[in-house]
Amino acid sequence: MNQINVTIVDYGAGNLRSVARAFETLGATPHISSDPKTIMDADALLLPGQGACDSAMAALQSHNLNEAIVTAIESGTPFFGVCLGLQLLLEFTEEGPSECLGIVAGGVRRLPTNLKVPHMGWNTVTIVKDHPVFADIPQESYFYFVHSYYADPTQLDIIAANCNYGIEFCSAIAIDNVVATQFHPEKSGVVGLKLYRNFLEMIARS
Repeated sequence: MNQINVTIVDYGAGNLRSVARAFETLGATPHISSDPKTIMDADALLLPGQGACDSAMAALQSHNLNEAIVTAIESGTPFFGVCLGLQLLLEFTEEGPSECLGIVAGGVRRLPTNLKVPHMGWNTVTIVKDHPVFADIPQESYFYFVHSYYADPTQLDIIAANCNYGIEFCSAIAIDNVVATQFHPEKSGVVGLKLYRNFLEMIARS
C-alpha cells in the first residue's frame, strides 16, 4: 500500500496536511503538489477542499491544475474528492458564474435558507450504492460535514450515499475511477480512515 503514489492537489486549500496525515496513518506516503505534470503522472489523485467554488476554480486555473485534473481522471487515474473536491466535479455552481470541472453532469446547489448554514458537525450517512469504498462501513455511520452547498448530480445512479439535513442531499458519488464525498473522512475518526483505507485497497487491487 505504501508504494502507491497518492498525490494531493495543492491549490491553496487549508486542510491539506490533515488529509496527508490521514494517509500517513494508513501507511501510505502522500505527496502534496501543485505541479500539473506530477498530478497527471500520479497513481492516485486526491482533491480536498474548503471554501467557495469560484475562488477554488480561479486558483486551479491559475496553475493549469484544472486541465491536469481532468486529463488524469479521463485517463483512468483513481480519484478521491473531498467536500469542495466533490462540488468542483460538477458543471456549474449557484455560488457564482464560474464553471466547474464538468466531470459530472449537474450543478452545485445552496442549502435551503430555512436551515442553519453552514451545515457543520456530525451527521449520519445512508449508503445507497454497493461500492468497494464503503466496504465494511456500517449503515448510518456518522461523518463530519462543513458546507453550505451540496452536489446535485443529474445521474442518480452515481450517488453512493445520501445525508439528511432538512433535505436529503448527495453526500457521496462513485462512478468508474472517481469517488467523492461531501463529508470530510480525515475529520471523521475511525470510520473516515476506513473509507480512505478502502480507497487505497481498491487501487492496490487494480
